[in-house]
Amino acid sequence: MKKLHIALLGLSVLLLTSCKEDSEKPKVTYDASRGRAVAKTDSTDIEIADLPIHMDGTNYLIHPVGDLSIREKGIKTRYGSSSVNDLSFTISNYGENEITGFLQNIKFQKIGSDSIKALTDKPVLIQTATYLKSVANKTKNQIMVYTMVDMDTNKDGKLDTSDIKALYLSEISGDKLTKLSDSYQELIDWNLIESNNRLYFRTVEDTNKNGQFDKMDVVHYNYVDLSNKEWKIISYKPV
Repeated sequence: MKKLHIALLGLSVLLLTSCKEDSEKPKVTYDASRGRAVAKTDSTDIEIADLPIHMDGTNYLIHPVGDLSIREKGIKTRYGSSSVNDLSFTISNYGENEITGFLQNIKFQKIGSDSIKALTDKPVLIQTATYLKSVANKTKNQIMVYTMVDMDTNKDGKLDTSDIKALYLSEISGDKLTKLSDSYQELIDWNLIESNNRLYFRTVEDTNKNGQFDKMDVVHYNYVDLSNKEWKIISYKPV
């Protein structure tokens, strides 16, 4: 019984240490040059696309693109691991005009054309891609909103959820890809106000440069008027 108690105590200490290390892992690692930190591409990745998605009322098909993955003992890992239990060919989920997943790219194909165009030629990790159907119905401007990681801000050599998340817009064709949030500011959330076609969003800036986002940092408030062809970012101060 005593041995069991000691074993459980040791396991608890190990879990607490692991959680502490994860919580202390910085989202931003600063150095002398603060240029764009780009993750290295893994040559062993096997790219795969889901079947195309058509957003109602548009003339484009959307192809989600990501890495082929496996599930080993309930944990999702990249393809190439030993002891494969279950091979998953699905890389995204779709519902209510929104695509979710961990995507390396999104590609667009105009209906009636065989040409397929990529959203970006840079390494990214796209977590959500949302078609603003209500804006299109009112203004005829067909716009996509993306949340994604576009920089290896903690400089660990990969793009994942430990890096800063950014907010982007594009046209339904994938053209005019535009970053709304400032680099090195973490996207908190965004919200569409349909009555005035404004996309509001909040970001937080690591003003004390400790590599984490906490209560000592500054929150920025912005919006974009999507009824205009020009996506101008306007700051406001509700507090």
